[in-house]
Parts: sequence; C-alpha cells; structure tokens
Amino acid sequence: VCRSNKSPWVCLTCSSVHCGRYVNGHAKKHYEDAQIPMTNHKKTEKQEKVQHTVCMDCSSYSTYCYRCDDFVVNDTKLGLVQKVREHLQNLENSAFTSDRHRKRKLLENSSLNSKLLKVNGSTTALCATGLRNLGNTCFMNAILQSLSNIQQFCCYFKELPAVELRNGKTAGRRTYHTRSQGDNNVSLVEEFRKTLCALWQGSQTAFSPESLFYVVWKIMPNFRGYQQQDAHEFMRYLLDHLHLELQGGFNGVSRSVILQESSNLSASNKCCINGASTVVTAIFGGILQNEVNCLICGTESRKFDPFLDLSLDIPSQFRNKRTKTQESGPMCTLRDCLRSFTDLEELDETELYMCHKCKKKQKSTKKFWIQKLPKVLCLHLKRFHWTAYLRNKVDTYVEFPLRGLDMKCYLLEPENSGPESCLYDLVAVVVHHGSGVGSGHYTAYAAHEGRWFHFNDSTVTLTDEETVGKAKAYILFYVERQAKPGAEKL
Repeated sequence: VCRSNKSPWVCLTCSSVHCGRYVNGHAKKHYEDAQIPMTNHKKTEKQEKVQHTVCMDCSSYSTYCYRCDDFVVNDTKLGLVQKVREHLQNLENSAFTSDRHRKRKLLENSSLNSKLLKVNGSTTALCATGLRNLGNTCFMNAILQSLSNIQQFCCYFKELPAVELRNGKTAGRRTYHTRSQGDNNVSLVEEFRKTLCALWQGSQTAFSPESLFYVVWKIMPNFRGYQQQDAHEFMRYLLDHLHLELQGGFNGVSRSVILQESSNLSASNKCCINGASTVVTAIFGGILQNEVNCLICGTESRKFDPFLDLSLDIPSQFRNKRTKTQESGPMCTLRDCLRSFTDLEELDETELYMCHKCKKKQKSTKKFWIQKLPKVLCLHLKRFHWTAYLRNKVDTYVEFPLRGLDMKCYLLEPENSGPESCLYDLVAVVVHHGSGVGSGHYTAYAAHEGRWFHFNDSTVTLTDEETVGKAKAYILFYVERQAKPGAEKL
C-alpha cells in the first residue's frame, strides 16, 4: 500500500505483506478489514478461522496476534509457524539475497562521498549495520552503536560463549523472544552479546534489536512503552545492569572466570562499583576525590567516589549561544565544561555541609579532583534542565577535540601519570536533535577502523571528521591513547 521496505509483516492467513506496527500500520488495517461484522451473531467455526489475526515480522521472525494485541509464542499442532520462520531464514541466507544486500549497500552509499568507499584503489561495500527503530527507540540505538565501536569493551562480549535460552525440542534453534515468554532465563548479557555480534558482520543492512528491547522491558521498568527516553539515562541503566549480571555469573560463564578476565583487563587499575570488578568498571570506571572545606572552622573532608561517566554543566555564560557561527561572545569548549566541573565552588544555602567539628551545617566549598582516569572516558553534557514548569534544552554548540584531549590538569596527582596516559581520542558521539527530552531524535557518530560513520537507526552512512566536529554533542566517548615507543606527542 505505502511501498515501504521498513519492517515488513506477513499475514500468516493469506501471506499478504504489509508494513508493520511501527511504520504506517497497514498490517493492522488488513486485520481490521478482514474482521467479520459483530452484528452477525451466528458465527460458524469456519467463519471464525477466516479472520486474519496473526502476522509475522519478516525481520525478527516474531509472531504478533492482533486479537491478543501482543507478541505470542504459540504454534499450531503441525508447527506451521516454525516452518514459515525456517523458510524465511532460508531465503535470507540464500546467495541471491546476500548478493542483493551487498548491491543495496553500495547503491545507498554511492551518492554520499563515494571517494571514502575506495580503499587501496578498490571499491568496498559498507560493512556497518543499522538498528531498526521499534517505536521511538532511537535513544537505545544511538547508545548501542556507540558502545559497539569501543573495541575493547565490544570484543569482550562478542567473545563470551553463546547461550541458548530454550531447551528440549527447540535447543539449538534461533531463540525468539516475545513479551509473552515470562521472566525465566532472561539474560541482558546474552542479548547484548547477540546484538554486538550482528552489528559488524556485514550480512544485513539493518538488525532488529527486538530481543534486547524485550529484556530491557523486563529488567528496566523505566523504559517500558514506546515513548522517547533519555539516552544518557538508558546508558547508565544498561551499564549498571550489565555490571550486576556479570558479577552474578550469567551467560553460562562462572563468576570466577568473569572476574578473572576483568582482572586481566585492569590488573593494576581496578575501579569497583557495587561489588567486584567487571569489564564495565575495568573499561569505564574512574575515581573522583570530593573535597569539602568548612568556611567557618576550616575542617577538610575528603571522599572517594567511583564513576562510570562525568556529567558536565554547560557554563551559564554560554547558554544563550545557539549556533557555532554566532559571534556574540567566546565559543564554549569542552575544556570550559571540564573546568566548571572541577573548579572550586561555594555551596549555596540549600546544600549546607554538616561539619563534624562544628556539629552543625555550615557554609562550605567543594572541589572535585580525578584520582583515577578510566580507559574510556564518557562525558555527558547536561543539555536538559528543569524550569518552573518544563524541562528546557541548552542548545549551545560545545567545541570538542577529536584527538588529544589532555586530562592531566584535572588529576589529583598528575606527576604520577605517564606522558601518554592522560591523552584521549574521540571514538563516538551521541547527538540529540530537537528541543525537548521527551521528544526529538537521537543519532550517533562513531569511528571504526579509521573511518567515521553516522548511525541514524536503520540508515548508516560514511561521513568525515569535519561533520563530526560540528555536531552538538550530548554524550562523548573518548578512548585512552595507547603509548607508542618513539611516538611524537600531539
């Protein structure tokens, strides 16, 4: 009807193909048009069977029942639904389909900077895979694409042994998650692993993260439904739950093996958050020193806080600047945001410090130092803030370096760090387009094998450093530069 090639759903009664639930809803209209009028009270069993209530998503092979208004796991006595799945999989795996996918990728990207597709004189296909939008899930897609390009983190999960979550007759077959399956055997680590494995294998233009989203719904109630969510909040929940599940020894790997591998990643530089170290804390974990001084008696209080990311305010003097080219006043830089985060500040009346020497709340000053830097430095720019009635967005452009972000001046003991250990290079950027946290759209830029890609849900395009540098960043991922003997410091 609408000639859309996104999310095709096939009717399991008549084999008609329409766009699915998250596009223009023509599959639902097909179901409604096929309904027998309710005025006919003498429905026969034969008439009842004619109703076209069950569809299958041709991308994820999940089965949806419009009468139940939910995904279902039931099958016929003859296993006809499973036969349809196997037939679709055979089509997808055929040489003809694989060739068509490669041609489509080349055609889609030939008009976009075709020079970048030439490597060593020969044209190559784009190996990156997009993520289908399941209904305002761009916040999740942008985070997943960013994490998939953090090599050390991604490789750890991809190398974990696969686990089939179903037993008996279906053992060894592809697992089909639906929202009707219940809570048994739900593993965030396993679905995260599967998603990462699918993103760079190059066999499809877009992957449906439906199984992962199902697990997210089960273990993170905040993200149930199809409304827009905050990408930074999702990232924190995702990393926290991965960390907790890895500690518990899920995914068929014993807890001791996981802890040993995490220790190998960060043998001399651990940062434990909520228990033992895992790959999450070994890669993203850093430590802050929070220093508070009482202004009345001078008592100093120090506290060490582990962190997985740093949330930085955009200084108020830059908040009226809306574009990079605007000439009114100096341009805001990432260094301005970092300096605002670490500078000495006096706490206001609502944040009085309980001084143990004075035995009461007193005026005080606060200052942050970074006691330990992580392998991957995640910086979140606080673009959303509450006013009396609504949450506004700070749309200021913040200039950020693509290479050589030097964090040495923010360290508590900079003299103990090596010459290269404080330098970071950008690997991914999450951008929020729009004006509000509950609306708008998220995309991500990420570097992979020396080339920059723009990930916009199902669409992946090659881009360049200049375009990345102009983005109004919301979350920045920097990777610690590895010291090379004789390398010149940038």
